[in-house]
Amino acid sequence: MLTINELERYDRQIMIANIGEEGQEKLKKTNVFIAGTGGLGSPVAIYLTAAGVGKIRVVDNDRVDLTNLNRQVLHWDKDIGKKKVSSAKEKLKKINHEVDIEAIEETITETNIFQLIADFDLIVDAMDNMPTRYLLNKAAIEKNIPFFHGAVHGFEGRAITIIPGKTACLKCVYRGDIPKEKFPVIGVTPAVIGSIQATEVIKYIVGIGELLKNRLLIYDGLDMKFTEFTIKKDPQCEHCGHVKKGYYKR
Repeated sequence: MLTINELERYDRQIMIANIGEEGQEKLKKTNVFIAGTGGLGSPVAIYLTAAGVGKIRVVDNDRVDLTNLNRQVLHWDKDIGKKKVSSAKEKLKKINHEVDIEAIEETITETNIFQLIADFDLIVDAMDNMPTRYLLNKAAIEKNIPFFHGAVHGFEGRAITIIPGKTACLKCVYRGDIPKEKFPVIGVTPAVIGSIQATEVIKYIVGIGELLKNRLLIYDGLDMKFTEFTIKKDPQCEHCGHVKKGYYKR
């Protein structure tokens, strides 16, 4: 049940016909795992916290650096040198004290991934390197957890929603290995893509609208246009191609 305070706090989104009190209660009961508290993780976490998601776990093993501040809006000058997860938790609790925010300072690895995502309903990919993204993708497939991918480069961004057993996965989208490297980015790009990821999460939880399933959405900030590509599931995909029909419950 929603409290009187929650009914007032979320009044404007409860007014949306396809959300209502029932949808708000679904948000309240959902646990979301966010990998990364940087450029993408900041807007995702901010808007899911503001929307009233019940529990959010943020995981990051980095500390705030001056070079982060052009895009990672959860972190401020005063936070330089602090753990990113601690800085993020402090701001998120101020945005909405009713949301349970868990901050874990760890590097996501094959050893701890399943422990980190245990009991979480959704995974948001807000990382900046492909090895960790692929690790999250494989874990999401194995545990049948919806996976929300976003990526940015300069003024360009992209997003896709992956439903294990039903859609193409991240490895179907990116066929080769992409080396980790320093890349350019302006803060408005992760703001756009992170907001799209948060929108997809909310839609999935409430059960409304059309998700970016098998659709890679490309944002071009310079020409201010969105382009969409259809992604087909690769039957030979090393991550999802071996999964037999009917394996997943959902």
